[in-house]
Amino acid sequence: MTLAETPQPPLYLGMAMWANNDWRGSLLPAHGDAGLADYARVFNAVEGNTTFYSGLPKAETIAAWAAQAPSTFRFCFKLPGQLTHAKRLREIDDEFARFVEGLGPLADRLGPLMVQLPRDFGHAELPALAQLLSRWPPGLPCAVEVRELEFFHKGLAEQSLNRLLISQDVDRVMLDVRALFATPAGLDKKLAAAQGEKPKVPLHVLSTAVNPVVRFIGHFDEAINAARFAPWIERLGLWIKQGKTPFLFVHTPDNRQAPELARQCYSRLAERVALPPLAEFAGDRQESLF
Repeated sequence: MTLAETPQPPLYLGMAMWANNDWRGSLLPAHGDAGLADYARVFNAVEGNTTFYSGLPKAETIAAWAAQAPSTFRFCFKLPGQLTHAKRLREIDDEFARFVEGLGPLADRLGPLMVQLPRDFGHAELPALAQLLSRWPPGLPCAVEVRELEFFHKGLAEQSLNRLLISQDVDRVMLDVRALFATPAGLDKKLAAAQGEKPKVPLHVLSTAVNPVVRFIGHFDEAINAARFAPWIERLGLWIKQGKTPFLFVHTPDNRQAPELARQCYSRLAERVALPPLAEFAGDRQESLF
């Protein structure tokens, strides 16, 4: 499987999903059908969390996605949890091959497939990851997200991981949860739920291949988000100037404000780096009619 020769934008921007009822009247139209095509008018990438929980979708579902997504759009699906968490990457060759084959209709629109590893997947299990990466299909981008704390101590475990990723031209996912954990949740149930779900891991900024993947997990407080995102402006700009193509995925605790936060982050980056303008949200267009 190879990617089509499509000119890449300087940055891919997206969120964890492309449909959310809370986005109606803002990113998505207030009424009628809304989905991937509306999302893709503004954002050019998406995390594929569905595949982590449910595995490979039906062939007709994938075909529908292929029909709706423009050629410049990128799906960054996660490997199914059955492979990464239940089997911990062991004896998965056939299942992995079927998963990749099933995504065939989207071959020219696949961004880095993400291997999100369990929180206790540590240095001792790196050989299983190395075996998977050694058999990774040529031309298919890959990114690995680790959550075991020993990979953040700059010792043997992290050095071994980074060497493996660099040798295989694989990106290391950078999960930035600093904003999310900037304040105690207190009585805020949504913030507490998000803090309980996301791992509180340090942020190590390192690009090991050509598509740095940043997952920026925001807060409800706009000032906190602005402060935590500020250092990314310089770093993303540097990677773009180096000829790399970063992927930036933006979350908020309940993802209701994620589209607006993503737009704000993009606008701030565009002040420093030449980026194409984002299209208006569907809700913005509707409001302009009155």
